Amino acid sequence: MKLEEFREVIRRIPRGRVMTYGEVATAAGHRGSARQVVWALQNCGADIPWHRVVGSGGKILLPGEAALEQRLRLEAEGVRFKNGRVNLEKKLKS
Repeated sequence: MKLEEFREVIRRIPRGRVMTYGEVATAAGHRGSARQVVWALQNCGADIPWHRVVGSGGKILLPGEAALEQRLRLEAEGVRFKNGRVNLEKKLKS
């Protein structure tokens, strides 16, 4: 089931790192299924580090307070932002 495959990939994202929705889909073996990754994150359990998944270009796609919560969680893990987006150039370094 794709849903659980996506969630398993997300569980393995290390603290202080991020992946895009597309990267999660590809890592789960379902290239081109980025939108389905969004569905996998809806109502996910506390064991899923949902905040480590961002849109292409490092953009937080969640609305309102959820976006603020995601940014604060990422910053608490040491993720850096540049012009309001996760600095993806540095995500593989460090």
